[in-house]
Amino acid sequence: MAPTAAILDADALRLSGEEKAFFKDADPWGFILFARNIDTPDQVRALCDEMRSAVGRDAVITVDQEGGRVQRLRAPHWREWAAPLDLVACSGARAERAMYLMYRIIADELRALGIDSNCAPMVDVAGAATHDFLRNRCYSSDPARVAAVGRAVAEGLLEGGVLPVLKHMPGHGRAVVDSHHHLPRVSAGAADLQEVDFAPFRVLNDLPMGMTAHIVFEALDDTPATCSPRVMQVIREDIGFENLIMTDDISMKALGGDPVASTRAALAAGCDLALFCNAPLEQRRAVADAAGEMTPAAQIRAARALDQRKPPQDVDIPALEAEFDALLGGAGHG
Repeated sequence: MAPTAAILDADALRLSGEEKAFFKDADPWGFILFARNIDTPDQVRALCDEMRSAVGRDAVITVDQEGGRVQRLRAPHWREWAAPLDLVACSGARAERAMYLMYRIIADELRALGIDSNCAPMVDVAGAATHDFLRNRCYSSDPARVAAVGRAVAEGLLEGGVLPVLKHMPGHGRAVVDSHHHLPRVSAGAADLQEVDFAPFRVLNDLPMGMTAHIVFEALDDTPATCSPRVMQVIREDIGFENLIMTDDISMKALGGDPVASTRAALAAGCDLALFCNAPLEQRRAVADAAGEMTPAAQIRAARALDQRKPPQDVDIPALEAEFDALLGGAGHG
């Protein structure tokens, strides 16, 4: 049997007996960690081991470790990082090198814990009205610069043995409300979207995994991108992203209050996996049931992604840290 077309989370620092039984039965393709799941290195390693033992395979475990406000691993056990927008601005012409170094070091931290994916690079293009929940997580307002920095981020992760997740497809930068709470709507024309918002994703369409945006592009459809067959067609055909696509968190308020319906709609639209987080066990069970087994096409894309999960290249991490600190003059740490 194929894994269930879902990525799920856990309630606490270790799995409960009920969660172990649920994950064994549901067999989600992968897992995601949040701050509530993270205390010490030994504890995180033990939790990752429990998750993989529950499904009986080397399942992907991902996390949001962007830097700035969005980093689940924090001091004292892990490094603190400046927000990406600030880091790119401070490093100027050396931004690509700085971001490569940052994410190569992050990859080293993640792999040491058993985490083998990171929800980055985030190549949404910043605009004057981009909502604060997103703005300083962006890299630039220039699509070409965003793409170049995004490539450096992805290379740092891949060389560290960590699968990058390209987000938020096909572009979240024009959102003027927080999709955790409201549904953003974008009125920009199709030509502007192609030239600005979609451009970095087109450059990075070879990355192994991507994540959708809960946002309406009125020029394309009146349905949120995550649940829109039309937008998924744009991602697959216009942007040319042929690899594994997960949704952003189905529980976010942008999609409304029925995660089961949203799961079915997203998978029917063309997403490969439903990401569902921050919900009681019964809701996770219902979403897993609604998701069902991964389709044959999704399994092929998942296999391609896993083929890029390679052992880390040997590097001198202290030397990379010293280079990063010299390049940023101390401004790269939060």
